[in-house]
Amino acid sequence: MKQAIRKLPIKASKSYTIYDLVAPHFDPYWHFHQEYQLVVVLKGTGTRFVGDDIRHFEAGDMVLTGSNLPHVWRNDEVYFENRGLTTRCVVIYFSLDFMGETFLGKEEMEGIKDLLDRAHRGLEIKNDLRDTVQEIMLCMLEQQGFDGVLSLLNILDLLSKTDDLVFINKEGYINTITDSDSKRMQRIHAYILDNFRGDIRLADVAALANLSPTSFSRYFKSHTNKTFSDFVAELRISLACKLIKKDDLSILQISHECGYKTLSNFNKKFKGIMQTNPFKYRQKYRGMK
Repeated sequence: MKQAIRKLPIKASKSYTIYDLVAPHFDPYWHFHQEYQLVVVLKGTGTRFVGDDIRHFEAGDMVLTGSNLPHVWRNDEVYFENRGLTTRCVVIYFSLDFMGETFLGKEEMEGIKDLLDRAHRGLEIKNDLRDTVQEIMLCMLEQQGFDGVLSLLNILDLLSKTDDLVFINKEGYINTITDSDSKRMQRIHAYILDNFRGDIRLADVAALANLSPTSFSRYFKSHTNKTFSDFVAELRISLACKLIKKDDLSILQISHECGYKTLSNFNKKFKGIMQTNPFKYRQKYRGMK
């Protein structure tokens, strides 16, 4: 059984690689790679990290990431507790030059070239187009040879002509992580994700990275475009948004579940990030549902 969403190089003899990945949980380690990646989640829930963006994901989540854009789809804790749950995603890896540098420079390819340029900020595919692309990706699992290449080109053409794309990262986002930083950042990232619901302290994470608290604060912000406290707050509020959509927990219970000791602090953080309070957020979701 293969692990999902991990660094899987493309063979030199291939134009692209597609995987149908099923596992108890997705690979929980934050990483990046040179290949472009188109992924659709078919089964599983959790928190998605792409660049400096943090948000909840569930089945249907579809994202195109550009070269060397850091990312991880981290499943909810229940998937790590051996409860017999499974996840599934289909992921396509391809390089910028899979069509050849000369071909990409042709006039007819301007739209696709622009799409791939925009993918460096991460692109989420929405609405009916997502269903269309998912169907093509599933067909590609059975295709061989040039048929698969044609399907990939069809997907890229569709994505280049639609308004159903949402930038994931803000304009100007740049990945500052180097290969030498990646293992340290993986340790930091994993520790935060394992402990953000509790009393997580900057000094403890700094010690894990073998840095003083002051040096760690500078290091963390330069590599994530966020302060440590903002990163933890966004993680907690992302979890809160998921829990608020359920009817079995009160807002007070959710605040405690997300690591906040007082309801007032939770409400303040929630409004600062979501631009509304938890009660109105729940009411709006119920109205949409």
